[in-house]
Amino acid sequence: MKLNGPIYAVGDSNVDAKRLENLKELTQLVDALLFDIAELAPFANRPEASIKAIGNYAKAFIEEVQAADDF
Repeated sequence: MKLNGPIYAVGDSNVDAKRLENLKELTQLVDALLFDIAELAPFANRPEASIKAIGNYAKAFIEEVQAADDF
């Protein structure tokens, strides 16, 4: 949590208020990163091997993230 600070609640209202803000910032960052990766997934259909490799990797990662949504 070097990027934005701790996010785990400890049961102290003052501490947890800051940790909630840290969590909100972290989720905004993750959302932006996932969006960037998802934009690469359609490259899996490209004929160029190097572009296709990037697309396949991005697509597989996004599929893993979607599968993890079942918790």
